[in-house]
Amino acid sequence: MTHAYANLNIRPVINACGIYTDLGGSCLSPSVWAALDEVNREWASIPELLQASGERIAALVGAEAARVAPGASACIALGIAACIAGRRGDLNERLPAGDVERRTVLLQKGHNYKYARCALLAGARLEEVEAGSADQLAAALGPDVAAILHPAHLDGREGTLPIDAVSDLARERGVPILVDAAYLSYPTELIGRWVGSGADLVCFSAKYFYGPNAGGFMAGDAELIEAVAELDFTHFEAGPYLTFGRPFKLDRIAIVGTMLALEEWLEMDHEARWGEYAQRVGALAERLESRTDLRIEQRQFTLDERLADGPVNAVVLDLESPRRAAEVERRLTDGEPRIFCVVVDSRLVFCVETVRPEQDEALADAILASI
Repeated sequence: MTHAYANLNIRPVINACGIYTDLGGSCLSPSVWAALDEVNREWASIPELLQASGERIAALVGAEAARVAPGASACIALGIAACIAGRRGDLNERLPAGDVERRTVLLQKGHNYKYARCALLAGARLEEVEAGSADQLAAALGPDVAAILHPAHLDGREGTLPIDAVSDLARERGVPILVDAAYLSYPTELIGRWVGSGADLVCFSAKYFYGPNAGGFMAGDAELIEAVAELDFTHFEAGPYLTFGRPFKLDRIAIVGTMLALEEWLEMDHEARWGEYAQRVGALAERLESRTDLRIEQRQFTLDERLADGPVNAVVLDLESPRRAAEVERRLTDGEPRIFCVVVDSRLVFCVETVRPEQDEALADAILASI
């Protein structure tokens, strides 16, 4: 047990769940961690750092501009605030509760999802609209509409308009589109696909490309990115207005860590990464097969929490009873070492992506001892 955890009476966890915010997101690579040691030791101007890192990220993803923010949810709140107030400091200062007429944010009914409420942090009035046809969406685009929120993972859902159709209508009416593409950074081509989709701002979470849990970035229209810059925490301290974005503070580590992790992610040999997962999943499954009464599958556990075919990163143990699965999960959570996994009905999912290779043997031993 590490000294810091021990002092807090916290027992470390072998994370076989995957990338989850409440488990700390992901782990920074050794090279990013080493670079951040230097960043930690040297001061820098945060406004300059945000500007330069944004320029670097924009070049990496093919956008006009980009800006680091403390996570995809913060990107939504800051981006919607920029859509509502633009570069008018007086309006920024009145958010979220002030008298601002143009604050409606449209969301297609088939796109209702829990992170839409992040738009409310900026004082938006969220309005769900039937948009099965272009005429329905066009009728909703009144003068009080500040933006359209479009969750990328729900694009193309039945009964909704895809981003291409939405962007054509929005462009005609001068209404910006903010796309939430939080975890859509793999395959890496998805980043460029969404940045080039016709959206005005696209939001990504850094933890899904092995960056800081408290990191993310938005990319897109340069004018809107500048509006975000003018309402963020740096302008609260140095600008003439007490702007909306003060709570969304960043430190040097989160800013540079987000940028460096993205650079590594885009250069990474992902075929080799998935090949390593497959090898480790196969070895774990082989260990568990010593218990001939177990039903074991090798599957892909996706970032939207589905079990899928394709490149594998998880061992799935079907215990045939939700009650038994819950009991085994509790033993693993309470055991030594502590093992966190995902329960799906009667199945336990062990995702190796967030398990260190040197922990594989302990993971197998703990599973066998708990069933």
